Amino acid sequence: MLQIDDLTHVYPNGVRALDGVTLQAPRGMFGLLGPNGAGKSTLMRCIATLQTPTSGHIRFDDIDVLTTPERLRATLGYLPQDFGVYPRVSAYDMLDHMAVLKGLAEPKARRAEVERLLEQVNLYGVRKKALAGFSGGMRQRFGIAQALLGGPSLIIVDEPTAGLDPEERNRFLNLLAEIGENVVVLLSTHIVEDVSDLCQAMAIIAGGRIARQGAPTELVQELDGRIWTKTVDKAELPALRDRYQLISIRLSGGRTVVHVLSAGDPGDGFAHHRGGLEDVYFSSLHALRQAPSQRAA
Repeated sequence: MLQIDDLTHVYPNGVRALDGVTLQAPRGMFGLLGPNGAGKSTLMRCIATLQTPTSGHIRFDDIDVLTTPERLRATLGYLPQDFGVYPRVSAYDMLDHMAVLKGLAEPKARRAEVERLLEQVNLYGVRKKALAGFSGGMRQRFGIAQALLGGPSLIIVDEPTAGLDPEERNRFLNLLAEIGENVVVLLSTHIVEDVSDLCQAMAIIAGGRIARQGAPTELVQELDGRIWTKTVDKAELPALRDRYQLISIRLSGGRTVVHVLSAGDPGDGFAHHRGGLEDVYFSSLHALRQAPSQRAA
């Protein structure tokens, strides 16, 4: 289990990227969902021991991550948002090089591990191809292969499906689901469907703070009967924002569709909508963004 308690990080320029983050990630897939700039990557780097937070605590099983980071590194796999490789090197040679850096010194065992991982991520057939010729999805699958070197117990993947086409995204998500059966996989993303499709537990982060956390199905159930929808003219939006808790706006067939949060029927032509994880996400962000103004008031 990954346990994070009251984690805060303030950059030298005064930006508070994390503000008292507390969460628990059990074995399996854990989704960290939030918009760009929410603090996800800062949190990932703190957990991965790449930067030291201003305050707070991080534990993984019996490891105190901040006082003994080398113990976590021995059992950590990490795929950062920007994953760089030597482009002219083949997939096999690059993974073999990384295996050496990971401490797999014995040649026969290292070769077996490298070949096994390339098979697992479906890249064995192109193992001699230079990484420069890989598609975005292939590079991400290679990134997972290097993250799996040494059999880690904690795997961190930061925005792994951003920019992938639908087919590659499905391949990558299926691979993550397979991996997440036996270890803790922390998936950081701004794509709601990634969490909805994969994760048994999740947290929503915005402005460096945790807005909600729990099982996706339970969080959706909490909104049962509270989401209402209506197709409106764009000119009506200012008035709707004043009257209702307007949590999302989207275009459908050239018309504007809004979702509002209300404990009872708001009337005015609204219809009940069976909410999903996207409504949980938008309602949580709405509540978090309203909190500062409410405290100021």
